Amino acid sequence: MRFILSFLALLAAGSASADRLTLDRIYDDPALAGPGVRALKVAPDGQRVTFLRGRADNEFQLDLWEFNMKDRSTRRLVDSKVLVADEQLSDAEKARRERERTASLKGILSYSWSPDGKRLLVPIAGNLYLIDVARPDAARLVASGNVTDAKISPKGKYVSFVRDQNLYVIDLATGQEKALTTDGKGTLHNGEAEFVAQEEMHQFTGYYWAPDDSAIAYRRYDEAQVPVARRFEIYAERTDVVEQRYPAAGDPNVVIELRIVNPATGATKSVDLGQDKDIYLVRADWNADASKLLFQRQARNQKKLELIAVDVATLAQKVLVTETAKTWVEVNDDLRFLANGRGFIWSSERSGWNHLYLYDMDGTLKHPLTQGEWNIDGLLAVDEKAGKVYFSSNKDAVIDKQTYVVALDGRDAAKPRRVTQADGWHDTTFSRNGELFVDTFSDPATPPQVAIRKPDGAVVAWLEKNEVNANHPYFQYKSDHLPVEYGTLKAKDGQTLYWSMIKPWHFNPAKKYPVYLSTYGGPTAQHVTRKWGDLFEQYMAQQGYVVFRLDNRGSGRRERAFSDAIYRNLGKAEVEDQLAGIDFLGKQPFVDAKRIGVYGWSYGGFMTLRLLSQGSDKIAAGVSGAPVTDWRLYDTHYTERFMDKPSENPEGYKDSTVFAHVDGLKSHLLLIHGMADDNVLFTNTTKMIDALVNRGVQFELMTYPGAKHGVSNRVQRRHVQTYIDAFFRKHLKPESN
Repeated sequence: MRFILSFLALLAAGSASADRLTLDRIYDDPALAGPGVRALKVAPDGQRVTFLRGRADNEFQLDLWEFNMKDRSTRRLVDSKVLVADEQLSDAEKARRERERTASLKGILSYSWSPDGKRLLVPIAGNLYLIDVARPDAARLVASGNVTDAKISPKGKYVSFVRDQNLYVIDLATGQEKALTTDGKGTLHNGEAEFVAQEEMHQFTGYYWAPDDSAIAYRRYDEAQVPVARRFEIYAERTDVVEQRYPAAGDPNVVIELRIVNPATGATKSVDLGQDKDIYLVRADWNADASKLLFQRQARNQKKLELIAVDVATLAQKVLVTETAKTWVEVNDDLRFLANGRGFIWSSERSGWNHLYLYDMDGTLKHPLTQGEWNIDGLLAVDEKAGKVYFSSNKDAVIDKQTYVVALDGRDAAKPRRVTQADGWHDTTFSRNGELFVDTFSDPATPPQVAIRKPDGAVVAWLEKNEVNANHPYFQYKSDHLPVEYGTLKAKDGQTLYWSMIKPWHFNPAKKYPVYLSTYGGPTAQHVTRKWGDLFEQYMAQQGYVVFRLDNRGSGRRERAFSDAIYRNLGKAEVEDQLAGIDFLGKQPFVDAKRIGVYGWSYGGFMTLRLLSQGSDKIAAGVSGAPVTDWRLYDTHYTERFMDKPSENPEGYKDSTVFAHVDGLKSHLLLIHGMADDNVLFTNTTKMIDALVNRGVQFELMTYPGAKHGVSNRVQRRHVQTYIDAFFRKHLKPESN
């Protein structure tokens, strides 16, 4: 459940004076955060850094740009409007974008480099183009017709893609297209990741190239046994009846297979995934010389994860690493193979903290690469020549994200060197050899800045300095930009909870202000961070609210003791902690404890309903967007990770529903939901409506025709925030109406 933090960051509402944030300006172009970039990549030859950027007249229409390392020039390589003037997307592509949280975007959403750094593969609107970087205007159409998940093979001999549930390759030397599978139809899928793999495992591809182009490992799944959820998708002008294979908690999952196919001959082998068929295939990778296929098998209850090596020639198997937990084992993308069979890097939370470990290729642990009472976020790069390992972490501050380096030999595992220096949030992308990286930095007062840096952190060049000067879109609002304060308080069990606060415009400590509390609260996500943030929250603070966030137990980027507190009873610890935050607010002399409002979307929508049900004496009003109301309605992999199956934890499921507590809901409530949501199904809200009506509880309701889980349409987003602003203004600031 990777909910829409990008959605939160774009929200805004209301109207104000010329130099203060308004709804119209925040949703107008150019973007107030400046010329943002995404999908940063360093070309294999190190000569270019490429990225996607929105157009000046539409930040959601993305083109492909390059920064040339030789002459330090920036130019648009590919104009998406030239490739496809009017995009028409298939239903499969729309669903894929919803899973990837890119449904609001158009144009070029992804691309890949050829291994020699001379060509780019660009998919757009179901078509596939090959582009010579020396002549980018002469794009070559290589495939069309509902093409998804396109890749250039590691040696550059082939282009591969999925079309209509089958896997294809094109030999670039001959231009010949070949179907490697032909039986994909109905409930059978080849080369694709199933719904829960995309939604919950961050697995958006279903096939994996061997590094020498000799083979492709691919997922094959049959979803025939997955129950069909029959639901309505209500649009402005029509209603579609959709039959979606949706595995709710306790239901059967897909039957998964793993196969290896030779792209030249089409010869196929099947990999034995074990006697237990009710498992998750969460990852697949190849070692450096393509002699072994490695896959990760996770038990249905997610308490066990195995890394298994398969000899490609004989199909003989060996379990290299086994991770177990009393609660659940997290999935990650940190597996990295060293050259010449020297071993592999693996991450684990076995110590209670997430750290990196170095193994021999036979599965023998050599030594930890990182250790201590802090977490790594992810492995970024390995420079084997220099003997260095780069990773991201919040070691120095829980609310920050920094890049660090340690020695491959493990000698400084407990004392990594920090590479990025400015306090705040750094997202970094390394070149293949680790000899440079692209650093995207922001803090609450600094919109994202992008620099190309050496491994020691020194700036090579600015890709986008993004200074808020007189030419910047945000300049006229800069003087009213309010600072974010950070602090901590204690949970019921003594663990540390982090909070952030924005005090109102022209703050007067002698006055008492209403509170806008934004909550998410769900596992794996962090809501309190020191980075460029939510402009709607700036707007609300400028309208006279104290804006508050708190990360409760279960939130992401913390130790396992912090995460595990929510196990088998979602909502219990989270609500306790948020109520502790509300008690903390109520003790502040500048807070009006009778005018506290709560907003949340998705898991945050669930949290809002639970908080109103258990804390209506402390909360005046709440907005619940796209809420889960009964965890038996949500998908298997996410829900069972934290709750086990309903048959194994009936009391936990009962107590975790909103309905077990709803008799206590007395506060003003606004419910919001998209009417075509295929993630948190609209049934969650219709059940809530029924429960409230049966109890005689009055509430407000806003539904959006055709909207999916993220309500990605820009006009609809603006409407959402207009409604939220008016709702809180009515119930928390009646004197302003």
